[in-house]
Amino acid sequence: MKRKIAIAADHAGYEYKEIVKNYLSEKFEVQDFGTFSTNSVDYPDFVHPAATSVENGENELGILICGSGNGVQITANKHQKIRCALCWMPEIAVLARQHNDANMISMPARFISKEVAIEIAEKFLSTEFEGGRHQNRVDKIAVC
Repeated sequence: MKRKIAIAADHAGYEYKEIVKNYLSEKFEVQDFGTFSTNSVDYPDFVHPAATSVENGENELGILICGSGNGVQITANKHQKIRCALCWMPEIAVLARQHNDANMISMPARFISKEVAIEIAEKFLSTEFEGGRHQNRVDKIAVC
């Protein structure tokens, strides 16, 4: 059975979302939460449903893309059970999974190449949380 992954973007991340989604669709079941064009949109309208799907277990992990990666990351991290890391290079995605048990990542479409976006997604989805000394820290992240 294929792992289930959520993906969402705003208008600035739409093109990258489509590229990453199409690439990952061979190995994963990818649920696309939008946006579905380059028309200007409000990213929270797409990020909140994607984050909720990860939070409630409908999807195992999630990938978010916008121009800077910041807006979508901030929005996702408003969800109590989400740990979304801004990743602009593959090594950050690896560390986000290994050390922080990140269950979502955001990528800055205006600052990385399409090839790097795919590599970041691959590293994020193929890296496991190390646990151990990191588990205690992750347990202290949530406020309530």
